[in-house]
Amino acid sequence: MAVTAGILGATGAVGQRLIQLLDPHPEFEVVTVTASDESVGQPYREAAKWRIGAAIPDAVAEMTVRPTAPGSVPDSVDLIFSSLPSDVGAAVEGSFCEAGYVVSSNSSNARTDDDVPLVVPEINSDHLGLLERQRDERGWDGALVKNPNCSTITMAPPLAAVEDRFGLERVTVATLQAVSGAGYSGVTSMEILDNAIPHIGGEEPKMEQESRKLLGEFDGATVDWHEMRVDASCNRIPTLDGHLENVWADTTEPVDTHAATAALEGYPALDLPSSPDQLVTVFEEPDRPQPRLDRDRDRGMGVGVGGLQTTDGGVQFNCLAHNTVRGAAGASVLNGELLLDRGYL
Repeated sequence: MAVTAGILGATGAVGQRLIQLLDPHPEFEVVTVTASDESVGQPYREAAKWRIGAAIPDAVAEMTVRPTAPGSVPDSVDLIFSSLPSDVGAAVEGSFCEAGYVVSSNSSNARTDDDVPLVVPEINSDHLGLLERQRDERGWDGALVKNPNCSTITMAPPLAAVEDRFGLERVTVATLQAVSGAGYSGVTSMEILDNAIPHIGGEEPKMEQESRKLLGEFDGATVDWHEMRVDASCNRIPTLDGHLENVWADTTEPVDTHAATAALEGYPALDLPSSPDQLVTVFEEPDRPQPRLDRDRDRGMGVGVGGLQTTDGGVQFNCLAHNTVRGAAGASVLNGELLLDRGYL
């Protein structure tokens, strides 16, 4: 029997991608959708300005959009995916958890809270152990799990592979981020065409903090953040999907390119329905990965690495991931699959 799921913020860009990824899904069935007040009471097909290439799934198209409040979601829902704006997520996600719902959230609020697991399943699935502390301290019957920011997720798997083999002391990253990361109305055509914008509000602190929490050690009660220093410079460019990032990593141990390639390509994926066949693919071609050519690798859940070379203090590489799939909706779905696999649903 399928696990019943609801989607908060279902009419937005990430909410639409969630609906696409869950149609169909071998374990989850979407049974309810919520959105802001102006959409409540409408059929989803009328409320959503659908921007995904595939058609709206028939079952979801005819669903009536509900208010984003626990009393509006059926008690029978087993899992909630949240794609709410961070201010709305901060206001309502806790009330869903208090009401007994398990929430897998893409929203940026609470990601660095001490008792909230920030999870990329291949990297730190053990951090789900924080849920015992979370439920105990907050008195929740439900639970809240976060996935990181789309830019953080892009570099996290390669960094985890480097850390496991060589150790990490400092990471410097410059991003070339797609416009879809800002939402459909986030960047106007007059701003971005023939242009690049060397600032994305709030993005750099997210990368600098979230990556250290992701690679931290869980001791059974708390996560000790990784001590590496992370410096980020985030830039918006006129690609539709796919975040490309240039990474310089200073390592504890000397790096050999052959060993680094083996560590990256050998970093294990998981056996979950949305897992890629290979988490990290290393390109030999000097001009890869590229957003248009490589963002959809492994259904948008893989990470591409290229330009791999040693430096005086470590290693340099480029990495790419699909920002609305691996970096957002797909990350939330994968966390939901992990929650089910580990017995939290």
